[in-house]
Amino acid sequence: MNKYILTAFLIISLVVKARSQNSLTAGEQYTLNSEILNTERNLFVYLPPDYGTNENKHYPTLYIMDGHWYFFAGVAIQKTLRGEELLPEMIIVGVDMPRPERDSIFSNQWDDFQQFIKQEVVPFVDSNFRTQDERLLFGWESCGALVCQLLLDRDQMFDAAIASNGAHISQEMMDEFAKQNNSATEKYLFIANSVKDIYNIDSSEDAAAKLKKGNLPNLVWEYRLFNDEIHESMPYTSMYQGLKYYYHNYGSLIFSSVKAFHEYGGVPAVKGYFKQRGERFGVPESIDDNTKNSLIWLAWYRDDFETFQLLMSEFSDVLSTRRYASAYWQNRFGQYYLKHKDFENAIRYFNEGITRYPDDNFMAQMYSGLGTAYLSKGNRRLARSNYEKAVAAAEITADPKIELYRSQWAQLK
Repeated sequence: MNKYILTAFLIISLVVKARSQNSLTAGEQYTLNSEILNTERNLFVYLPPDYGTNENKHYPTLYIMDGHWYFFAGVAIQKTLRGEELLPEMIIVGVDMPRPERDSIFSNQWDDFQQFIKQEVVPFVDSNFRTQDERLLFGWESCGALVCQLLLDRDQMFDAAIASNGAHISQEMMDEFAKQNNSATEKYLFIANSVKDIYNIDSSEDAAAKLKKGNLPNLVWEYRLFNDEIHESMPYTSMYQGLKYYYHNYGSLIFSSVKAFHEYGGVPAVKGYFKQRGERFGVPESIDDNTKNSLIWLAWYRDDFETFQLLMSEFSDVLSTRRYASAYWQNRFGQYYLKHKDFENAIRYFNEGITRYPDDNFMAQMYSGLGTAYLSKGNRRLARSNYEKAVAAAEITADPKIELYRSQWAQLK
C-alpha cells in the first residue's frame, strides 16, 4: 500500500475513533404531536451540565423560535456567558419551524401557533423537565413579531422577549398588557436590528415608536441598532445582547477604576446591588467572591492604599478562600503593606506565607521582607536573623537577588 494512502487511512481512523469516544451533543430531539396544528413538530432541548446531578435545582427556560437555525446559537451563548457568570444555567428549547411549513404558519396559522406554544410546548417542557416559572423568548423576522405578542398577551406566561430583525406592537397589545400587568412584576422586551436590514427595519422602528408613546410602566424595553450587522448576521448578536440586557444585574460587579467604584457608591452601593440581585433571581444576597477579589486587586493594581485597606477589612472573609492559599499571595500582600510602611500587616502576611505555605520560589523574598519590616520597627536582632534566612533560601534556588539579600545581612553583622 502506498505510504501516503496508509498515512491518510490511519489519520482518518484516529479521527473517527476520537469522535466515537468523545462525541459532543448539544441536546436531544423530541417529537410533539400537536393537536392544535394537526401535525408533528420537533423540539430540541438542551439541559445544563449539572442537570443530572443536581436533582433539586430548577432552571429558567429560553424558548427559541426557528430552532432549526438558532438553537445551537442559544446553547453556545448560554455556555459562554455562563463561563463569565453573567447569567444562570438555563434550559434551552428550540422550536423546529422548517420551510415551507414556516411560511404557511405565518400566513394561515398565526393564532394557532401562539396557542401551540402556550398550550402544548410550554406544558410539555414544564412537565418533563425541572423548570422555573421564568421563561424567555427569542424570535427572528416574523418570529420577532410573534414573541412580542406572546410577551404582551393576557396569559402573561413569559418574562422577556428578544425580537431580532422584526417586531410588532399594536395599540391593542399595549392595552391588553396594561390591563393584565397591574402588579409590580416587570417584563422585558429587547428589540434589535440594523439599518442594513432593509427588509424589516421599518417594523422594528414602528414598534419602538409605538412603545415610546405608550405608557407601560411594567414593561422594561430597549430598541438597539447594530449597524455593523446585516440581515443574516443579526440573530446571534441580538440573542447575545438580549440575554445580557435581561440579566443585566445578574453577574458580578466589575469596575474599571477605583474612582468608578467610589462614584458608584462604594461598598454600600455594591451591597445594595447584590441585595436586589438576590431578590430578583432568588440567589444569595451577599457580595460574591468575584466582585470582592476584583476590587481588592483593582485597589492594589492602581496603588490606592486607602481603598485597599478598606476592602481588605470589608472583605476579610474572602482572604481565607482557596484563591489566597499560597505563598505567592501572602508574599504579594506582605510586600504591598511593606511598601506603604504598614509593618504589622507586612509581618503578619510574611509569617503566614513562611509558616503555612513554604515555597522555595518565595521564601527568600518573604524572609527579606520580614527583615526589612523588623528593621523599620527597630528590632535589629530579628531583622538580622531574617536577612540571614533570606540568603540561605536564595542560595538554594539561585535567586538573582541574592546579592541584595547578602548586602542587607552584611549591614547588620
